[in-house]
Order: sequence, then C-alpha cells, then structure tokens
Amino acid sequence: MVLIEDEILQSAQLTEQEGRLELAIALYAQRRLSFGQARKLAGMSHPEFEKVLFDRGIPSHYDVPEFEEDLNTIQRLHELRHGGR
Repeated sequence: MVLIEDEILQSAQLTEQEGRLELAIALYAQRRLSFGQARKLAGMSHPEFEKVLFDRGIPSHYDVPEFEEDLNTIQRLHELRHGGR
C-alpha cells in the first residue's frame, strides 16, 4: 500500500481517488502496469478505465503475451467449471 500525504494531494489539487487514477494512467502509459492492474489501482470498472484512457488518447497495450495470458485464464476457468475434463 502506498500512502500519499494529504498535503501533497492538496498541493496537486487532487482527491485521493484522483491521485490513484493519475498514478494508474501514468504507469499504464509507461507499460509498467497491465490494463487490469492499472484499472484496479484506479478503482474503476473495465469500461470506465477504458473510456478514461480513450479520452486522454492513450492507446491500448493489448499484445500477444496478454492475449496468451487471457487464453490461459479462459482454459483454467473452463477446466474448473467442467471438473478438469
């Protein structure tokens, strides 16, 4: 957990939520966080965070490794649901 002093947030004229969002956007734009990680940090739903990125002109970083990770997740969920069959 990262704590940001109220004085710093006040100086930046940000609420705590706005500070988390700005940090999430910056780290996502720098490819330091995945979309899911950044969305969680921002405390937003998928569509909400996607819209914020779109509105700011930040492109999606969905690439082959993320696609493969999604496929693996889908496969694990399928196996869990169907008892490993």
